[in-house]
Amino acid sequence: MATRVTIQDIANELQLSRNTVSKAINNTGVLADATREKILRKAAEMGYKQFAYLPLFQPESAASPADAPTNAPAEAEAQPGGKREIAMLTTCFLSSSHFSSMMLDRFQSEIHHLHYCMTIYRISPEELHQRRLPSAFDPERTAGIICFEVFDYDYAQMLCEQGIPILFADSPVTELKAPLKADLLYMDNHVEIQHFIQIMHQRGKDRIGFIGEIQHCQSFFERYAAYASAMTQLGLADSLKYCALEGLSPAYFEDALRAMLKTNGLPDVFICANDFVAIDAIRTLHNLGVSVPEDVWICGFDDSQEASVMTPRLTSIHIHGQIMGFTAADLLMTRIKEPSLNYRTVYTETNLILRESTGDYEAKV
Repeated sequence: MATRVTIQDIANELQLSRNTVSKAINNTGVLADATREKILRKAAEMGYKQFAYLPLFQPESAASPADAPTNAPAEAEAQPGGKREIAMLTTCFLSSSHFSSMMLDRFQSEIHHLHYCMTIYRISPEELHQRRLPSAFDPERTAGIICFEVFDYDYAQMLCEQGIPILFADSPVTELKAPLKADLLYMDNHVEIQHFIQIMHQRGKDRIGFIGEIQHCQSFFERYAAYASAMTQLGLADSLKYCALEGLSPAYFEDALRAMLKTNGLPDVFICANDFVAIDAIRTLHNLGVSVPEDVWICGFDDSQEASVMTPRLTSIHIHGQIMGFTAADLLMTRIKEPSLNYRTVYTETNLILRESTGDYEAKV
């Protein structure tokens, strides 16, 4: 069995520090574009995590449509020019902790059966600002586009105007805006948030807050909306004062939580927009002398790898990556085959997992 490639392995190959490689792979901190690209190329070359099967950078000499397999199914043969490439567009590196990791495994497997390949294109900050397609992107060989972490509404609108079948796995916030002319795939952001609040209410934990930048993406917005609706229906709207809704950085969390401590005090429970917000919140609370779960309970969302191994283990809402990947492939392939279909918005099931951060032994509810 092959040894799994680690960040340290990549750092050793490039004679860089582990911290520098981590910044490039996790898209954190300040790093020169040339250094970031060199690291991501090496990660792809060494087969780091999901890069093991995805060509991160499409070479200029990429095979033409004429080189596509001759035994492709009828659905693929019917495409103009025999296009075989599915372009995955993202604004950041998607680590194995991201909800999309397992989803991409299944998506890639499904499209492979139809003789399509997938190429990842990272949208640079400059391309995002100028609303330009990635420099290596070639619409002439692209049968469809799937987007992850593309949360700029104007950029998303530009993509929708390219005349290429497109699917957003999560999307920019679309409230009070013209709808995107694209298929949209989300995890259910409503049911289990409200289920969790009902459980907390039954336990007498009625002061419940929310942490997360709700304008970051549609899913964050929907999770907050589900929270606010449940609290209002239960007659607990006064708890909306326990919310920190405008930033994602630990520095913002510390300022917001410190101000909360001085004014209203802390709630019984915080719901966080995702697990990484929850992890930062737990660390910030610890710095302020507040313990989880002794002083306050925390619930995340995504059920990331970290959720079940951190201390305390994190209560979270599990996303089913396999069914999301299957659904994504179905949505995009049917759009490629029938471009005139009405646009569809699909939600896949999620499940609440109770753990130590809410005083529980692990239990799927």
